[in-house]
Amino acid sequence: MPTLKEIKGRIASVRNTLKITSAMKLVSSAKLRKAQTAIENMRPYEEQLQAILASTGGASCTKTPDLVHDLPENAASCTKTPDLVHEPRAIIAIASNSSLCGSFNVNAIAKVRSVRGEGDTVYSIGRKMADAMRRDGFPSPEDFTALSEHPSFAPAAALAEKLAAEVEQGRISQVLLVYNHFVSTARQTPVVEVLLDADLSTQAPQEDKMSGSEESSDVIIEPSRKELLKVLIPKTVKLKLYAALLDSAAAEHAARTVAMQTATDNAENLLAELTLQYNKGRQQKITSEILDLAGGQANQ
Repeated sequence: MPTLKEIKGRIASVRNTLKITSAMKLVSSAKLRKAQTAIENMRPYEEQLQAILASTGGASCTKTPDLVHDLPENAASCTKTPDLVHEPRAIIAIASNSSLCGSFNVNAIAKVRSVRGEGDTVYSIGRKMADAMRRDGFPSPEDFTALSEHPSFAPAAALAEKLAAEVEQGRISQVLLVYNHFVSTARQTPVVEVLLDADLSTQAPQEDKMSGSEESSDVIIEPSRKELLKVLIPKTVKLKLYAALLDSAAAEHAARTVAMQTATDNAENLLAELTLQYNKGRQQKITSEILDLAGGQANQ
């Protein structure tokens, strides 16, 4: 049985841990609100751009069917799913730089391992993902540690342009996105999306039947579908990668908020148990001392 001094030491240790987890929960909650606002402001623009791309005959979004965001009723949704048995591909895998966020990193790493194949190149965004892929023998060609903690459009666009060039040159056949999708504060789901595909990028768009413009499904395309897709497709790819970074950041802060809340609750329960145990031990010690004094007086 532990002594009162040992129990008192454990109580002090748990109290210090409780202060840390409570502070981390508050910080994560503040970051979550900011990240959630950013991704919620981005999603309508991303979805509308993909809807425009789909309506003009280009490739629309390529999320897995159960996680496709709701698009306008007149927008053609995508049905293409990642081709898991293919030629060498590039995989953009997004995780976090730090831990203490529950199963956030574990789920993302497991999802990458489930779709990864021999010959694939993994672009790891986040220190946890980079370390796991390095141990598996898939080191990242570049360091994207800062991009996980502070999502920025410029570096995301540069990476998208680089991979688009490799797809166009035939070095890789497909670019996959793997990250945790923010559903709610209590739910973050790992998803796999096709960012670029050689089969789609090499398909030449149909020339317009009418010079200057074409009207189809109440959509007027000017100057031509081909010229419009040249602008829309690169912009959609860059925006989609940036949106995935924002989505993953929101999911990370949500996971950490929940994890720190759980840790705080557990620390409070443990603190209550240790305090009760200490009070019982102290009461027992006082009772024993009183009995000793009463026994000594009786012997006199």
